[in-house]
Amino acid sequence: MCNEGLFFLPARLRDYYYFAIVEDMRKRDYLGQLELMVLFAVMRVNVNAYGVPISEEISRQSGRDVSIASVYAALERLESKGLITSLRGEPTAERGGKARTYFKATAAGVKEAREAHGTLMRLSRGLPGLEGLPA
Repeated sequence: MCNEGLFFLPARLRDYYYFAIVEDMRKRDYLGQLELMVLFAVMRVNVNAYGVPISEEISRQSGRDVSIASVYAALERLESKGLITSLRGEPTAERGGKARTYFKATAAGVKEAREAHGTLMRLSRGLPGLEGLPA
């Protein structure tokens, strides 16, 4: 139903309709910008994907400094959504006997990354201010 048709609905039904839209959106697990950058960085770094190289890759590719804490928070969210998995490495002396946690994109994570990339490419195609067009 288009928005123009909503004005003909009684106020109570119109309010319910907007509530239903909000509830439907809440059920979807959209990735935030940082989560998407972390997912892409995990895929790019690949074998040695743990906090520091992931953060460095984001910084190198985006020009933004990202704190390790925010990277690990995003990694935790991505893992809870089933988009990445983690694996504990071997303890190392240089880390005081602590093991690194390595991350890898799951098939669902690769699919989500592919879909998000495609969506962003389609949405940005031909936008004024991008692709050398005047804003």
